[in-house]
Amino acid sequence: MKGRPKILYVEDDLTLAFVTRDNLTMKGYNIDAIDNGNDALQWFRKYRYDLCILDIMLPKMDGFTLAEKIREHDLQIPIIFVTARSAKEDKIHGLKLGGDDYLTKPFSIEELVLKIEVFLKRRAVLLPDDPTSYKEINKRVGWDPVNLILTIDNQNHALTHREAELFSFLYKNREKVVKREDLLIGVWGHDHFFSSRSLDVFISRVRKHLGDCGVTIENVYNVGYRLKVY
Repeated sequence: MKGRPKILYVEDDLTLAFVTRDNLTMKGYNIDAIDNGNDALQWFRKYRYDLCILDIMLPKMDGFTLAEKIREHDLQIPIIFVTARSAKEDKIHGLKLGGDDYLTKPFSIEELVLKIEVFLKRRAVLLPDDPTSYKEINKRVGWDPVNLILTIDNQNHALTHREAELFSFLYKNREKVVKREDLLIGVWGHDHFFSSRSLDVFISRVRKHLGDCGVTIENVYNVGYRLKVY
């Protein structure tokens, strides 16, 4: 990634936005801070960003709607929700819409920076030993870990960052039973309760991409998952 990573930060609490933008700028990020959803969408369409940080309760267009519209344009850019809404249902809803992670206010700048760094280093995590290689999983399915694309029956399916991390981890351990805790630590970096709930959402999202193509993610009761190739 050349230059300073560029982040779209959407927050209508001007005091919080100023403090967060100032701290992230000092950490070396290029921050565009916008205070409403409509303007943020216009900025997103006009400029190229490496990551989005979205509050949910925004004027003119809420963060959930904004995330949906961003996903219509870009399936792979990481989206982190930051909000005072702590209900698990809200968090799960945000992930189902295409979000990659969630921070509940009040949060520490250090925690936010850690999440940003994890997402911006995704290439190092996902790239195979031979980054030019295209993996033919079976006669119907191919996996491009560089561009995060599953090709199924000659149709490309672009995965989000978190979906790609999950699929990549399972693919590297294909035909083996992967424990839930190992998958959580390998992809999320920890096995907290909410991350476990998130895992279920992302397993569902990847299964939806796969459909009926001879590559399946099997549940192994009370243990974890196994990627099977037929």
